[in-house]
Amino acid sequence: MIINSSNNKIISKHSVICDSLLCKFLGLMFSRREKYFGLIFKFSKETRASLHTLFVFYPIDVLFLDKHKRVVEIKENLKPFSFYLPKKKFYYVAELNNGAIRKSNIKISNRIKF
Repeated sequence: MIINSSNNKIISKHSVICDSLLCKFLGLMFSRREKYFGLIFKFSKETRASLHTLFVFYPIDVLFLDKHKRVVEIKENLKPFSFYLPKKKFYYVAELNNGAIRKSNIKISNRIKF
């Protein structure tokens, strides 16, 4: 489960933490859209890397979190087959259902629990 602990709203009822190289490589590629799902990528250090949605056939929302699980950047409605380069460094990336950020009223500096 992923929760916005700043306002106690549930962001996703089901989540997977992705810290292996294979899981990070595949991400949501070739997956079906799930009703309540979140994929969390964990990195070994804070980084600034591009994100892509190649072979992800539906739009997603993305949260970029620091090592304290605070939101440092938000990308809503990332379209299929696109790229995004965040402006801030991050330690975690949460890929969420499209609309999850708006529904959970997530803002920069909110703390996220998973």
